[in-house]
Amino acid sequence: MPFGQIPGKLQEHHGISVPVSSAQAITQQHAEQILQTQLDTLKSDIPEADGVACLIVEMDGSMIPTVTTQATTLEGEKVDRRTTRQIGWQEARLVLARTPEQEYPVFGATLGTVDEAGEQLLASAIRAGVGQQTYVHGVGDGAPWIADQVAQQFGEPGRYLLDFYHLCDYLADASTVCAPENPKAWLEQQKRRLKHNFVAAVLKALHCHLEPDTVPDKIAPVRAAYRYIHNRLEQLDYKGAITAELPIGSGEIESAHRYVIQQRLKRSGSWWSVENAWAILALRVLRENQDWQSYWLDLAQKAA
Repeated sequence: MPFGQIPGKLQEHHGISVPVSSAQAITQQHAEQILQTQLDTLKSDIPEADGVACLIVEMDGSMIPTVTTQATTLEGEKVDRRTTRQIGWQEARLVLARTPEQEYPVFGATLGTVDEAGEQLLASAIRAGVGQQTYVHGVGDGAPWIADQVAQQFGEPGRYLLDFYHLCDYLADASTVCAPENPKAWLEQQKRRLKHNFVAAVLKALHCHLEPDTVPDKIAPVRAAYRYIHNRLEQLDYKGAITAELPIGSGEIESAHRYVIQQRLKRSGSWWSVENAWAILALRVLRENQDWQSYWLDLAQKAA
């Protein structure tokens, strides 16, 4: 919940009076400890054991509001930091890994680079049971950095599947040009073809309606769909995924963005320093990974 709501909740349920500033300082202190521990214990080597038979991995980015301020003094005079604040956006990258049977995935997150997101993905996969013989099924949207990181961390191209529903959005835009008399039926036909790996037939259906090169990309939906598919031919084994009863869409990670990241870090009127946002994100991941009690038990043991 927002820091501003904490004093009222504590007073209502426990009769404790705590200023907002104290609630925020205590929370941030623990969040920073959690973040540091997560970074210090990040595993980066796939175990030599066979591991679980199959692992589903997903990753995606979400923008959160950030704010920066300059120094509080300038040429010996104090400066009101509110007058130097600059607002912007920072991408928070969330990853998950789970076996097909697991109800709750293992999460990881970072406000760092795409390589750091890949490290979080590998660490989450290790915790979820990846091994030398594990089949890793990655699924996500068409962002190149996601497919690159799945390949970099787990090897063997072809394990990454392009999100079926993102692809269908491109086809839906193209349908009104390719079949203006019945775009819905045309779209359903292409979906069936994709699910049976008849990608060449989909490309052929698009090719005969390609816009001239003189038409700008932003008003050329057929060209956009054709290019989107043609550039990702190795990521379209939907038939294999369906046969194996594995997901063909990345809705799980997109949903997780809402309850792991956005619910707390993207509230109306809230702006974060990158450092504080990163720490709170680590705290959120700790909760989602069912590590909350372990954290407090560890603190108690260290204090004993």
